[in-house]
Amino acid sequence: MIRVGIAGAAGYTAGELIRILVNHPAVELRYLQSESHREEPIGRVHRDLLYSKQVFTDLDFDDIDVLFLCMGHGVSARFLSENKIPSSVRVIDLSNDFRLRASAGNFVYGLPELNKDKIMECQRVANPGCFATAIELALLPFAKSGLLTDRITAFGITGATGAGQRPTEETHYSNRAQNLSVYKVFTHQHLGEIRETLQEAGAKTELDIAFVPVRGCHTRGIMVNVVFQSKATLEELTTLYKTYYEQHPFVLMSDEPVSLKQVVNTNYCFIHPDKEGDNVLVTSMIDNLIKGASGQAVQNMNLMFGLDEMTGLRLKANYF
Repeated sequence: MIRVGIAGAAGYTAGELIRILVNHPAVELRYLQSESHREEPIGRVHRDLLYSKQVFTDLDFDDIDVLFLCMGHGVSARFLSENKIPSSVRVIDLSNDFRLRASAGNFVYGLPELNKDKIMECQRVANPGCFATAIELALLPFAKSGLLTDRITAFGITGATGAGQRPTEETHYSNRAQNLSVYKVFTHQHLGEIRETLQEAGAKTELDIAFVPVRGCHTRGIMVNVVFQSKATLEELTTLYKTYYEQHPFVLMSDEPVSLKQVVNTNYCFIHPDKEGDNVLVTSMIDNLIKGASGQAVQNMNLMFGLDEMTGLRLKANYF
């Protein structure tokens, strides 16, 4: 059994991580750490886990095989600098502290559809961001084939859980419900990792990505529409997708338009390409808390420990 500890176990991503791992056949949840909820039952915070007997406790690094960091951006790096983690303990960080090359150190960027072999051999993984995951999976086959133009437009809508658990004016119900609003236009923090990832995959140039993120009025799920130009036919583009993702079970290409309800509560990314003239549209759908965070973290754990990457992640969408 893989002995698991979670630091920062009271937030949204940690809650999803616990829900997945309690049913994982190869995992034993040992320690769920939260500074603000120490010794409280986890069901008091994660209300759908009332059946669990576990409480929030301090971590014992000598009694775990893998440590998940579900902490705020900037907190993970400080946590690792302040705590001596045994070299035998694998670390999976869900913040953005180690995603970029300049700050990665010995962390591998944890996008299995690009770095599967590296993840299987490494000790530390930087889990990708949610918007980054959706956009990267939409464009990886084209980057590898050298078909990406240097000008890309991306329009993405995310659910309220993407902003985290801490209440803000933007996440307040009276603001979010029946409303849409843009934020961090052209400057979103995931752009750096998207550019680096697509270049690593084979993009020929420094990509100019005009990204417009939108706050949606739903709780979870990301829809991204990516537009670029190509002379390739739709059939050629479709073949590129099917060939690239043939060995990657969580990315599925659909011949029909896709919707959020197909992927929410799953670790899947559903993709639909379309083309009119030279304009290519790729629609990419993920659950921001699962494939965009905790599910992908478990997928990475499975690879690190030599398991089938789908173990514990055969989740059905809440379609109705």
